[in-house]
Amino acid sequence: MQLAFDSDVEEFRAEFSAFLDEHTPSAAQTVERPRSVSHMPQWARDWQRLLFDNGWLLPAQPPEFGGRNASVLQTFVHAEELCRRRIYHSFNPQGVNIIAASLLTFGTDDQKHRWAVPVLRGERTASLGMSEPSAGSDLASLRTRAVRDGEHFVVNGQKVWTSGAHDADYLLTFVRTDPDAAKHKGISVLLIPTDLDGVVCRPFADMCGMDNLDFNEVFFTDVRVPVENLVGALNGGWGVANGSLGHERTMMWLGFADRIANCIADFEPTTPLERDALATSIMDYEALRLLGSVGIAKAARGEVDVASVSIPKLLGAEAEQRVEGLALEAAGPDGLVHPATSGPYAHMNLDHYFASWFERYARSFGGTIAGGTSEIQRNIIAQQVLGLPRR
Repeated sequence: MQLAFDSDVEEFRAEFSAFLDEHTPSAAQTVERPRSVSHMPQWARDWQRLLFDNGWLLPAQPPEFGGRNASVLQTFVHAEELCRRRIYHSFNPQGVNIIAASLLTFGTDDQKHRWAVPVLRGERTASLGMSEPSAGSDLASLRTRAVRDGEHFVVNGQKVWTSGAHDADYLLTFVRTDPDAAKHKGISVLLIPTDLDGVVCRPFADMCGMDNLDFNEVFFTDVRVPVENLVGALNGGWGVANGSLGHERTMMWLGFADRIANCIADFEPTTPLERDALATSIMDYEALRLLGSVGIAKAARGEVDVASVSIPKLLGAEAEQRVEGLALEAAGPDGLVHPATSGPYAHMNLDHYFASWFERYARSFGGTIAGGTSEIQRNIIAQQVLGLPRR
């Protein structure tokens, strides 16, 4: 099955493709690399601002928010062209795709213009404060507290795995505001600037070493946050959380499909076992493409269901891990040192960080966690798609 688009969608794709041909920064312009997903060199800010000003940043949004009121299918081909070239539209992807998008959905008009627009224009960066030491997959178990004190909330607690927090201007932070309510019903969301007194961000290394530190522990000690920084309703944070993860997962499968396709293209099997494993990865890729296409077609008809989001996310994350493990094994010792990312647009992709197949494989485990772990996706599919009972 191949998706066929109407002429208006293909014209939209051609216009965006021509824009990329003319304006994509060169390797010489992008020498300074981002340190984390919330650190943006000036060229990255300029690139994002150019996309915003021309309506190519978030095309489904109105022009005042960096878009052009694009349809679902136009938005899809926009993402498809970025993936095909392996180009990032933002080097603060969490800030644009999750946080700003969530504010445009749940925020007040003031919050949209005061907090979301500067992130969309590349003037500020943002990170997502969700996970805690005892609340990873089970977000509803979070313990970071926010207590109302006049016109402020006083926040105490800790977050962890907070990508880019040490380089971010603010955090979209999930806190418990009603400890006596059911755990899903006592959560609120606050915009917390990282320069407030009592906020401490401590970056730490992952398995790939000290280069390009991204993960953080974040500590809040009597941090006073203005009440006006509350996003959505008091104790309505669970709905914001679901919306935030929805923004993250919607077209996540495209990124998985692109990386799987690149691995397949670069792999030359030499043994029957390797040929069999490669065939499995090709089938994974085709299944992912078809499932994703069905989801896009449903969305274009105004139909949104769990299956069109969770199933491709689960398949894509685990298929990418399998094929990158296959590539690393086939490369042998060379997989520890040889570059795994090449092509004319390598400099415009965060994968440029990953200098070897080992790093690509090691980081693929994050794909089974970010946006909802594989275990959580299986539970969602079992209960909401297959109708199985909760244990």
